[in-house]
Parts: sequence; structure tokens; C-alpha cells
Amino acid sequence: MIELAAILAGAAGAGWLLRRAHLRRVAAGPAAGIPCMARTPAGQGRWRVGRVLAGPGGAQWVPRRGEPVDLTGGRATGVRAPSVREGMSINPGSRIVACAYGGGGSIEIAVMPPDLGELLGSLPQAEAPQAP
Repeated sequence: MIELAAILAGAAGAGWLLRRAHLRRVAAGPAAGIPCMARTPAGQGRWRVGRVLAGPGGAQWVPRRGEPVDLTGGRATGVRAPSVREGMSINPGSRIVACAYGGGGSIEIAVMPPDLGELLGSLPQAEAPQAP
């Protein structure tokens, strides 16, 4: 009987702590930026979790850990669905935006379809080649 009372008290305490944490997150409001995963250079490396923040100075990708990557010199060159292999690392329903820099660098940013329009609006688009 004492064990049951201890288990119930522990469950009530854990529930109270979880409720406080949830209310604190709700009061803080939504996080700024577009949640995404990115890898640089494109096609290589690991997908890392972060957010794309669009500001007056241009867009930048801010990983959960590490230094921010400036996206102002990059241009969105294409949008595609993830491959089966990529779908194991990122959400298979996401869309991957490929970006290229003038100096030869590249980055791929994976976002969910509802956030795709906002991401493309914050990145400059590559110009289509002119027909002769």
C-alpha cells in the first residue's frame, strides 16, 4: 500500500512539473524563423537541425549548435522531394531547396511544404537562362 502511495505521489509530481514546463513554453510564444534541416555542402555531410531567420540584412541559417550560415549571397536554384535514403534522415514529406553561392559553395535546406513559400520568399531566386 505504501508503494502505491509513493508511485501516485511521484506521478502527480511529474505531471505537475510537465504542466509547468508546457505553460512556460506556451507563454513564450512561437519560436522565430522557419524550422528546417540543412547540410552544407549540398549532397554531402549530415543533415543538421536549425532555423532560417529572415531579417533586414538578409536570411541566415542558424543551426541548433554551431555558427550561423549567411544565406545572403546564395540563390535558390531548385526544389525537389527527398530521395528514399534522405527520407530516413529527414521527414520524407519535406521539400529540399538547393542554394548555390556565386563563389562556388552550396547548401541544401529541407522544410515542410507549408513553410516552403516563406523560405523561397526569403531567398533570392536564380535567374532562368535566356533562350537564344
